[in-house]
Amino acid sequence: MLEKISDYYRVNKAKCDEEIKRLDRQINIYSFMRLLALAAGIFLIYQSIKYEQLWLSFLIVPAFILCFAWLVSKQSMFQKQMNYFRNLRDVHHNELNSLERKPNIYPDGSVYEDDLHPYTSDLDIFGKGSLFQMMNRCATVSGNAKLAGWLMKPASVREIRERQVLLSELESKLVWKHHFQAVLLFANTSSEDQVKELFRYLKIVPDESGSWIKKYVRLIPWLFSLVAISAWFMPLLIIPLLVLIIVNLFLMQQYGARIAKTDSMIGKMSRILAHFSKAISAISEEEWATPLGKDLAVDLKDNKNGKLSEQIKQFSLLINHLTFGQTGAGAILNAIMLWNIRQIFAIEEWKKDNHDNLKQAFDVIATFESLISLSSLKTNYPEWCFALINEGDRYTLIAEDIGHPLIPSQVRVNNDYSMNDEFKINIITGSNMAGKSTFLRTLGINTVLALCGAPSCARKMEVSRMLVFTYMRIRDSLNESTSTFKAELDRLQSLIKMLDSSEKVYFLIDEMLRGTNSVDKYLGSKAVIEKLIAQNAVGIVATHDLQIAELEQKYPDYIRNYYFDIQLEGEEMNFDYKLKAGECKTFNASLLLKKIGIY
Repeated sequence: MLEKISDYYRVNKAKCDEEIKRLDRQINIYSFMRLLALAAGIFLIYQSIKYEQLWLSFLIVPAFILCFAWLVSKQSMFQKQMNYFRNLRDVHHNELNSLERKPNIYPDGSVYEDDLHPYTSDLDIFGKGSLFQMMNRCATVSGNAKLAGWLMKPASVREIRERQVLLSELESKLVWKHHFQAVLLFANTSSEDQVKELFRYLKIVPDESGSWIKKYVRLIPWLFSLVAISAWFMPLLIIPLLVLIIVNLFLMQQYGARIAKTDSMIGKMSRILAHFSKAISAISEEEWATPLGKDLAVDLKDNKNGKLSEQIKQFSLLINHLTFGQTGAGAILNAIMLWNIRQIFAIEEWKKDNHDNLKQAFDVIATFESLISLSSLKTNYPEWCFALINEGDRYTLIAEDIGHPLIPSQVRVNNDYSMNDEFKINIITGSNMAGKSTFLRTLGINTVLALCGAPSCARKMEVSRMLVFTYMRIRDSLNESTSTFKAELDRLQSLIKMLDSSEKVYFLIDEMLRGTNSVDKYLGSKAVIEKLIAQNAVGIVATHDLQIAELEQKYPDYIRNYYFDIQLEGEEMNFDYKLKAGECKTFNASLLLKKIGIY
């Protein structure tokens, strides 16, 4: 199946390359035609003047302008199409790279790294080589933030199931999915500051004062035209015409600061809004079979002001008009008909009617980007499964053939694990490098995936909705004068505090209290585990300390022992990375030290 999906990406990437070449030829043809039209226009105008056929010049000039404008618009259309196919090609190329575990073109989520979060740092959720980098298909900052939020906290059971159903539907809409990504790919490199400025502007309450000027703005084009035509026949009317121009220029000066502020905040948003309009159209015009898909699309359907995508296009056009008003030609329109003030009023009217709709539209786009990110895992790894969510009162975490999603399948070793509607603490002992830490991360990262609605790297999985807490990469901090042992105590305190919440908490602890001596380490670890048992806590403790495994004899109904071992053949160590029931009997520290010349 992996070969099938990679073939799909290669074929579509090749189609995009062919389309780009075709459009490039078209652009070159129309570029040459523009040059030819310019030369022909100059030649014809020259000939008409040479032979004193001025009437012909008046026909040639508008005809030339219309012809040249048409050629420019056609070339611009082909350029936009070529840009789209370049983006679509990049989307397919990125999927091929993802299958080969090469870098993703989308952000890796480093900005969301947080050592104090209950699990993201230990489970490689964000940053270089992370789960976020592997799965992210969000071009917008709001999409990235939403996806990060989904990975930092489990969704409700209803949300998980709704997402799972919609992700299955997205599997049958690969063409739509990649089209949507291509439309939004521009945002992957453009500044999100402009979008932030737009929403900052939308929050500003419009100035409702001066209703008389709105009436004047509506009347001035007609009034100016009437006076100008009348002045042609009655030259004395040139004076009131000049008065109108002076009044208009005075009003433009009065509104200059307001116009400049609006232009600085949203003047560059026209092109960006045009892209978002296409993304909204893609969602609202698609036929969705699943409840979540329908609900999201309904938020973008027609409202009292018409199609939302058309409204955004209209907003984009108004911003274009405002930008045009800052040019030399715009200055003439400002003197004649208060062009920029007219656009300011139109923009503020649009803002008043569509502010909430636009915010909602951007949120829906971010949601679909996040859903597409989750679905990319199922598309590229169809053998992964959607977890069944268990709603029992106790804890369930059952997995068959579960593996770490960040380890390529060629070298990944899968395991089975079962905790079926019970309260248990599992102690895992084992040799160095035998697989204890990787197994803990495997359970943790797949649980995070399952509880945000994404597929998990397993053949079958069933899990309770619960909060994951990890204790793995404990570091000291010179800046905060924190020793490793103090950092470990702080982490344990966070776990104890978290257990007091009403939520289910599933902990994963790797080598507890390593920052102290062996005696205190054992006594402290034993005390912590007994405290966790007293609080009906559930999770796994991985350790090298075999004495901890003896707690199974004291708490046979609560503690279970598992281990990872090695097979020794002379001085060679072979790891099978398979989880087994019981206590580990084989250790390898002395052999490892001998290999580096210490023993």
